[in-house]
Amino acid sequence: MSAAVAASSGAPAADVEKGAAAADANVDGGGAPAAAAASGEGVVSAVVRRWRRQDLLEKSGSALRVAAWAFSLLAFVVMGANDHGDWRQFEHYEEYRYVVAIGVFAFIYTTLQLVRHGVRLTGGQDLQGKVAVLVDFAGDQVTAYLLMSAVSAAIPITNRMREGADNVFTDSSAASISMAFFAFLCLALSALVSGFKLAKQTYI
Repeated sequence: MSAAVAASSGAPAADVEKGAAAADANVDGGGAPAAAAASGEGVVSAVVRRWRRQDLLEKSGSALRVAAWAFSLLAFVVMGANDHGDWRQFEHYEEYRYVVAIGVFAFIYTTLQLVRHGVRLTGGQDLQGKVAVLVDFAGDQVTAYLLMSAVSAAIPITNRMREGADNVFTDSSAASISMAFFAFLCLALSALVSGFKLAKQTYI
């Protein structure tokens, strides 16, 4: 009788032990999926952050080129309209003709860049990634340098004129030079953005 009772009481104890072991196994087995899920979330977060950074860089570069487009347009239009007869005509001065020429060049360059951006937004085909970044970086650098050289050439002659006679001609010249300088600043900042994107290319 006692043996039967012991046998009957031993069965539930064994079942309890088996159940505990199974629970431990489930807990241990569940750790791997949890770790994998956490790792997956980390990867997704990193990808999302990268996409946001790329989108911010793209928007920043486009906004700076829009500003450079507007300033370069104003630079050559204001100087081109600076014609008040006699000696007060921009075409009489090589420095002012240079400002007009570089203003037109910067306007054309930024227009083409904005067209490229519009093509990308509409799903059209642009230059390959590496080539596109190189074109952006080189183009921004060269155009910014030319704008700065035009500003540097026109400032001295404008200052000399304003010492003798400060009038609408010298005021218009100064306004055009200021617009060219602002265009230079925008493209210089755009060159920094392009340089950062270039540094992130995997082949460098």
